Amino acid sequence: MVWNGQSHAQNVEYLLDRPRFDRGLREDLREAGVELIEGRVLDVQSTASGHRVRIEGQPERLTDFLVEARGRQAPALSKELGKGLRGPETLSLLNRWQGAPGTTASAVHSLEEGWAWMARQADGQCYWQLTVDVASADLPGKAQLLDYCRQRRQGSALARAFFGAGPQHGLQLHARSSTAILCPQVCGANWIRVGDAAMAVDPLSGNGIFQSLSSALQAPAVINTLLQRPERAALAQRFHARRVEQLFLRFARIGRDFYADEQRWAEQPFWQARRQWPDGEPAHAVADFSALRIERAPVLREGLVDEAEVVITPDQPLGIWHVQGVELAPLLRRLPNEPAHQLLAELSAEQDKAVRGWLLGQGYQP
Repeated sequence: MVWNGQSHAQNVEYLLDRPRFDRGLREDLREAGVELIEGRVLDVQSTASGHRVRIEGQPERLTDFLVEARGRQAPALSKELGKGLRGPETLSLLNRWQGAPGTTASAVHSLEEGWAWMARQADGQCYWQLTVDVASADLPGKAQLLDYCRQRRQGSALARAFFGAGPQHGLQLHARSSTAILCPQVCGANWIRVGDAAMAVDPLSGNGIFQSLSSALQAPAVINTLLQRPERAALAQRFHARRVEQLFLRFARIGRDFYADEQRWAEQPFWQARRQWPDGEPAHAVADFSALRIERAPVLREGLVDEAEVVITPDQPLGIWHVQGVELAPLLRRLPNEPAHQLLAELSAEQDKAVRGWLLGQGYQP
């Protein structure tokens, strides 16, 4: 990585063959007995009683519950809900070509008008992506974009050294929005949005598939609660929405701080907008034991969303229910009136170590 004129390797990236990964997921679904219908979704009509789905080349399907997982391409919800939270409008120009086989590697470097990501795989597949600001980028027409990207790439000493001087076979260009987007509503009584359909972060601050899976992995518990415990529907929806929002804001603030690290072009439109968004809140709050408080909040209990007392901390606004099986709210409530060593004496050695470490990490002074 070359950022603010400095070369370092503070972040480690693992390249994934996405088509191969997706094929593996589909095979896992089949082996698990899930009916898999492959085809382009033409239309989805949703009502309170269910969903009508039209798929190209397939008979129309009726379903009680819908999981929207079509990423950034997922249709927007009702216009009445608004656009949700959006970051500065951003465009990414991805170039892909076949080069000579070699070692797998990736790199990122900052530019006056944005930043570029580059990667090469062992089989010779090469990628170079330029990310720019929609409002201020001086880009040519669509027909000239490929040549424009080629010139920018050849004008970069880092890119030339990274890719070498070999031929570029089958060079392709894909232009796509990479604006950070938080959907205004991510869960209803009979539907849920997961992955990039719920929240799509800036590619600089995101963690690729990890970010998408973070919201998707909580979905089964939310869905089961909506189906099996409809009286907890509002609680389940709140659980999913709050976690998606907090994940989005945390990634956004990490990205903001990363953009702020680039000092050379702080006044340029691309950098100026992104070093200030989404807010001035720290990505990681400083521990403050006096700020801890107890609230009732949604938690996961035995595979379903339930409500329990949790401890809210500056860095964990959603709250922490338990550590190593020890519920924290009752312990925190007793702490002002009982010595800590007396409370911890009731725990096992592993629990004592974990809870003691958590208390000290929150700024507790024995």
